[in-house]
Amino acid sequence: MSEARTPAQIEADIVRRREQLAVTLDEIGIRVHPKTIIGDAKAKVASTVDQTAGRAFVAVNRVVSDVKARFTHEDGAPRLERVVPVALVAVAVVGLIVSSSRKSKG
Repeated sequence: MSEARTPAQIEADIVRRREQLAVTLDEIGIRVHPKTIIGDAKAKVASTVDQTAGRAFVAVNRVVSDVKARFTHEDGAPRLERVVPVALVAVAVVGLIVSSSRKSKG
């Protein structure tokens, strides 16, 4: 069986509990404060954007590497058998666009 507590012990417990409750209420006040909520939301969005941008960078880098590998040899020299046809198609498309824009203006 526990010993009977003295009034001083009970009072000390009450003071200690009151201090703990004050700290807890302060923490709750900080957590639910609009600035804290907005800050947390901003941090979450920034993290998501950073992750998305990182994934996009990796994906673009992979595509660029794949395209480069298709149009160059391992030593870095261009594969003319692949570059020339693509260049001709690009020139033809640009020519059609220029020709089309001249016709629409005239």
